[in-house]
Formats: sequence, structure tokens, C-alpha cells
Amino acid sequence: MDTIDIAQARTDLAAALRWSARMGLNEGICNHFSVAVSADGRRFLVNPYGLHWSEMRASDILLCDADGTVIEGDSEPEATAFFIHSRLHLTLPHARAVLHTHMPYATTLTSLADMRLLPITQSGIGFQGRIAYDETYNGLVLDSTEGDRLAAVMGTASVLFLANHGVIVARNSVAEAFDDLYYLERACRNQVLAMSTGWPLRPVPDEIVRRTAQQMAAGGHAAALHFAALRRILDREEPDYAD
Repeated sequence: MDTIDIAQARTDLAAALRWSARMGLNEGICNHFSVAVSADGRRFLVNPYGLHWSEMRASDILLCDADGTVIEGDSEPEATAFFIHSRLHLTLPHARAVLHTHMPYATTLTSLADMRLLPITQSGIGFQGRIAYDETYNGLVLDSTEGDRLAAVMGTASVLFLANHGVIVARNSVAEAFDDLYYLERACRNQVLAMSTGWPLRPVPDEIVRRTAQQMAAGGHAAALHFAALRRILDREEPDYAD
């Protein structure tokens, strides 16, 4: 892929941000979503700092380059957004769409000594073998060195749990990344609620976990269908997201 439809990518990002706000996955005006629009990852779209996700429009999305230049847009990205997203886009071939949140239940798990997402629900099983865990909290990501460290820890994983911080999802499209983000938070919520009962957790046998994860990985176009449905709802209820 040399380039993508930038207008479509802007609209997809705006839709993902609007839906994340509806679901309470954002934290104030912080956190950030991006999508690479060049094959080398040097150019990417990212939401501007200062706008709430519930008011984000496609025309608000910034086009930036890996040197920190805002090519298109009237604002600036959050500093941590640049150093996280630019380095992942440059370093990881599968990181076309990168979504970073402090969403409640996933972030709760990152505050535990053992922050692993366990295969105790069907949604949780779908993430087995696709999560990397960064055990080191180094404060705010304000330089390329820290961004490169996160990229190295993430490697080929789709999801990175950041100790005491939040999560990053990296996939080939906004639809795939948002689908993962949605089901990840639900799986984390289920685990937190199950753990809060104080009752023993019900493990799924390893062989069933492996087989089910393989079945889910072969699920076809579920993410695209899910995102298209969400876009249709926004088209009816918040059509200005596409402006």
C-alpha cells in the first residue's frame, strides 16, 4: 500500500473517536488515535489536542509527519501523541492504525501486579497470543527514545498493556483497531468484575483456548461489518462527525 484515501481515513478516525466518547473510553481531552497514510509510516493523521472526542469532526483531524511538522490542520497534537504514534508507525509494519486510551477497565488491569488478561471469557480468549505487556512505567512519553522502547516491547502484538498507564491497539485499519479496542475493554471489564466477587475464576482448558482463538482469528470481515454499523448510527444521530 503506497497511500490511502486521506479523506476516508479522517472520517474513520472521527467516527472511532465519537464512538469511544460514547463508550467512556476517553479521559478528558487526553488520549489519541492515529492512522498512517504513507507506506513508510512517515505521514499520519492524528486527533488534535484540546478537542473533546465527542465533538471531533473529520476536518479537525491533523496530518503530521515523523519530524513533528503539522502538514494540514490548525492545531497541534498532544506531545505524547506525537512520540507514541510517530514511532509506532515508523517501526511496526502492522501499526497502520494506532489507538491509545486510558479506558477504565483495561487501565485497572494495568495497575495490578499481574496485569495479564486471562482467558476466562470468550472475548478474552480472542486476545490470547496477541497482547504484549510493558512492565516498566517511565512517566510521560516525551521523546523518541521512549516511543521506540514502546514499539520494541509491542513487537508484532496487536495490543500493548502499559503498566500503570493504559493500552495501545495497533492494527491494519481503523475498523480492525476499533473492534479490538471495543472487545478488549469488555473483556477487561468482565475480568475485573469476576475478580471483584472474590470467588475462584473458572479457567478454560488450554487446548480449547488455542482452538477458539484460532477460530476467532479466522472470523473474516466482522470488524469491518461492526464499524460500518457504527458509522450508520453516527450518520443518523451525529452526522456532523463527517464534516
